[in-house]
Amino acid sequence: MLKVEGVTKSFGGLTVLRDLTFAVKEGEIVGIIGPNGAGKTTLFNIITGFLRPNEGRVVFRGRRIDGLRPNRIVKLGVARTFQLVRPLADLSVEENVRASCLFGREPRRAGEGRVQEILDLFGLGKKADVPARNLSLPEKKKLEFARALATSPVLLLLDEVMAGLLPREVEGMLETVRRVKDKEKLTIVVVEHNMHVIHALCERIIVLNFGEKIFEGPPDEATRDRGVIEAYLGV
Repeated sequence: MLKVEGVTKSFGGLTVLRDLTFAVKEGEIVGIIGPNGAGKTTLFNIITGFLRPNEGRVVFRGRRIDGLRPNRIVKLGVARTFQLVRPLADLSVEENVRASCLFGREPRRAGEGRVQEILDLFGLGKKADVPARNLSLPEKKKLEFARALATSPVLLLLDEVMAGLLPREVEGMLETVRRVKDKEKLTIVVVEHNMHVIHALCERIIVLNFGEKIFEGPPDEATRDRGVIEAYLGV
């Protein structure tokens, strides 16, 4: 479904991603991990059109998408969340989700039924009329996720969607991710620091360090890999 081929990205003299190559198959949940500054969010920005690579290409469903505008990539079926949640603060929860439906891959689905379905899926049905600014952090995280889902993606990129949540809130979000994936038949790529989340969700992970891929494989194998231990765990 997704191929990242030889992607390099530099800012001035700093190379953030270096010759990165990997693929994601339909139906997978793939984790991207690594220390701060490893290039994880830059990778998501390239896949979703917010940045262009200096070298390499990104292919989605057989079509090259690097260089396309973000709104065009959304229309093709790629959606993402952001580390810093970005709701439309002055709008209600329901209006936030409806707006995302209208600008997504299938705007005709923006009717009452689809919006309510998404709100209920995330446990936000009773908050439909609440201004987004008045939500708690866990609720804002759910709304960020719901807005991404409202664009009708087939590939969903989750950028530290669990960050800042308490353990019980993390468990609730894990269940939400599983439920959404199964119901919507999604392919998911997760950037996450929490190894519990990675083990709970991902069949395969990619470890980045200073913009280079140093490991690709099952999470259990990563925790025994000396290079990963040195780079990610700092021991």
